[in-house]
Parts: sequence; structure tokens; C-alpha cells
Amino acid sequence: MAEKTSDGFTAEERAAMKERAAELRAEGKKGAKKADGLQEVLDKIAQMAPDDRALAERVHVTVTANAPELVPRTWYGMPAYANTDGKVVLFFQDAGKFKYRYSTLGFQEAANLDDGDMWPASYALLSWSPAVEKKVAALVKAAVS
Repeated sequence: MAEKTSDGFTAEERAAMKERAAELRAEGKKGAKKADGLQEVLDKIAQMAPDDRALAERVHVTVTANAPELVPRTWYGMPAYANTDGKVVLFFQDAGKFKYRYSTLGFQEAANLDDGDMWPASYALLSWSPAVEKKVAALVKAAVS
């Protein structure tokens, strides 16, 4: 079993993300920009309070596993994921950013979540569980469909 370094990323996951950033930098200017965005997101996550960081790490893993075409970047100082047009599809706002009692997973206009005349565009996140992971994965898949 993978050794946990926090309540979020395992040591193996951290190593894989560093390797991916190096691969992107090796691709040249465009890859370097993606690598920089990934590093900015990882740095923002690392700066969060432990509970927020654990949630953000799980969101990051779930997003990148279910929508690898999304590009990590920061947006208003928050971890975010953009489509190939550079438009933010979703973001993670940690509870500590505005001293809220919960973190938020939010979706922007580029997300394909339309459902009639009204639909949710953000979700409160208090803790991570298999059920939460399943729901986030489904939302991410729908957002990029």
C-alpha cells in the first residue's frame, strides 16, 4: 500500500506529479506553461491548512484522473482546471480563503452541467469519502462532456 505523507497525496502521487511537470517542461514552451500551472496549483494546495489541503489534494487527484484534458492553473489564487481554450471549468476554494466553514468545489460557465433553467454551480465540501469522490468524479466527467 502507498505510504501517506499527509491526509491527501501519497509519496508516490507527489513523485508522479513532479515527474509529469518535468515531462511538460521538456516539451518546450507550451509544455513549460502547463508545468508552471501545475506547479502553481500544487504550491497553493501545499499552503492550505491541513484539512483544506487534504480536500484539495483529493479533488486534484479526482479531476486529473477523470478529466486529464483539463489544465491545472490558479484562478484568483485558487486551484482551478481549464479547458483547451483556457477557460476555467472548475475550481477549488479552501475554507480558509474567506474564513468559511466549508471548502467549495465550483463550476464556471465552461462546465457542461446545464440542466433546464436552473442547476447547481458550486458544492460545499466538508470531508472526503468514497461517496464524495464518486459524486465529484461524476460532476467532473459531466462538466467536460
